[in-house]
Amino acid sequence: MHLLFPLMSSSPTIRRHHPVSLQQAAEEAPTLARLAQLARDSGERLRAIEASIPAPLRASIRPGPVEGTTWCLLVDSNAAAAKLRQLLPLLQQKLISRGWEITSIRLKVGSHQK
Repeated sequence: MHLLFPLMSSSPTIRRHHPVSLQQAAEEAPTLARLAQLARDSGERLRAIEASIPAPLRASIRPGPVEGTTWCLLVDSNAAAAKLRQLLPLLQQKLISRGWEITSIRLKVGSHQK
């Protein structure tokens, strides 16, 4: 009696022997593609409100994660966050006027790499 083992029906993993760019890898992997899109969206949001942020504060703020209708800004210090908190209603309104569906902007304070 012979035992027959079924062959794997899924296609084999294709191994690359050449480097690919992060952008190319992201485009080929749905999860990475989604993360890359969220990162681009977050950066676009920051660029849209940048002119409304005082110049001295801009260097201490970076775009953070987008979670549904909430967007997070990464802020280097409590002092910068306190000043930025005063601007949140204006920044949110500016984003809404440019077509983003946003119900809140939250701030995360800490030392974040540039």
